[in-house]
Amino acid sequence: MTGAAQQQGATAGPPTMTPREIVSELDRFIVGQRNAKRAVAIALRNRWRRQQVDESLRDEIAPKNIIMIGPTGVGKTEIARRLARLAQAPFVKVEATKFTEVGYVGRDVESMIRDLLEQGITIVRAEERAVVEVQARQLAEERVLDLLLPPPSSAAVNAEADAGAESTREKLRRMLRDGTLDQREVEFETTKSASPMVEIMTPQGMEEMEFNLKDMFANMMPKQTVKQTMTVAEALDTLGQEEAGKLLDMDAVTREAVKRVEQSGIVFIDEVDKIAARHTVGGADVSREGVQRDLLPIVEGCTVNTKHGAVRTDHILFVASGAFHTSKPSDLVPEFQGRFPTRVELDALTREDFIRILTEPDNALLKQYQALLATEGIEIHFTDDAVSEIADVAARVNERTENIGARRLHTVMERLLDHISFDAPEMSDTKVSIDAEEVRKRLEAVVSDEDLSRYIL
Repeated sequence: MTGAAQQQGATAGPPTMTPREIVSELDRFIVGQRNAKRAVAIALRNRWRRQQVDESLRDEIAPKNIIMIGPTGVGKTEIARRLARLAQAPFVKVEATKFTEVGYVGRDVESMIRDLLEQGITIVRAEERAVVEVQARQLAEERVLDLLLPPPSSAAVNAEADAGAESTREKLRRMLRDGTLDQREVEFETTKSASPMVEIMTPQGMEEMEFNLKDMFANMMPKQTVKQTMTVAEALDTLGQEEAGKLLDMDAVTREAVKRVEQSGIVFIDEVDKIAARHTVGGADVSREGVQRDLLPIVEGCTVNTKHGAVRTDHILFVASGAFHTSKPSDLVPEFQGRFPTRVELDALTREDFIRILTEPDNALLKQYQALLATEGIEIHFTDDAVSEIADVAARVNERTENIGARRLHTVMERLLDHISFDAPEMSDTKVSIDAEEVRKRLEAVVSDEDLSRYIL
């Protein structure tokens, strides 16, 4: 592994971002929820601070896990996802309801750490591929030149012929780099692993055994060479990937990924309120409490065995979230509560928040629809009163039916632009302006019929 990559892995993310800068970056994509942003910003900065602490004390500093409490659609998942991108950290989102204690149908709780390690390997492998990309491209170029101008088969080649072949090869190299030969077809052989045509059935919660057995069978099978015909441009990409794979030290990649996961991994556990017992006896609550007790060792810190080696979970940051409509955080078992010392409540979104969500973020919903329709040659414009009306409709439907937060905007926008999206291919080079009157005309019938709005919006 290169020194640059090792240095990057050691820092595990941008160390210079202050909590204020982290919040500012999150503000580019998420409206409101200041308290939640502050909490995750502090948690992320604490990871860097911990790396600066003396080694004798470093292992004693536990991550300050966070529990987010708030209704659906207010930004809990998006905050965690954007945080992982800022930290350049392995990130995995799991739903607590998918796990069950041993004896019940569901996934093994340790599978979340295995998934996290796979994410870490993907991140590190991509970084290392970028490091060897130039060298891999050069090797791929030589292979393509060999296909276009096969080397002389006879060993007895005179100097004049050899010089001529070299001159021709250099000419082809220039044409290759200029893109002149991109559409010419070449035939070549590539190596691929033979996948065993075996379906392995394992009990619920033992998915890791299935993967290990499949890997074992795959390693036992001989490598296969396959002839392929493709354009020179495609061959350069394919052979470049193959050469990059040969240049990578996968053992070093795996070691770095394990380190990255252990020191900077983030696990987002959604719907944690669904596993909160409600102080009743027996029934489903037995399973709910069992899931918490199975999750507890992972959150507290333990060693999880994976096919890539053991992973310690002591310093992985866990972010839990739940709406807690029918239960309270205090319904969680005390030991589980104690592992989430930072609690933040997220606010329900208002009409004013919807207006900001539609227009302000870098990935604002209106910008997305404008970009999508621009691909069909349609320039669409929303007046200020139209934006206000869209936000008002979303807020009213949320009040009258199920409150699904900002997700309501997606359903409202789809309904509003349904006719344009359908007719777009026949409307190229068209400018469309949508005002409040148009919004009311398209959505009034649905909003006024409460029973219908339950199904459509």
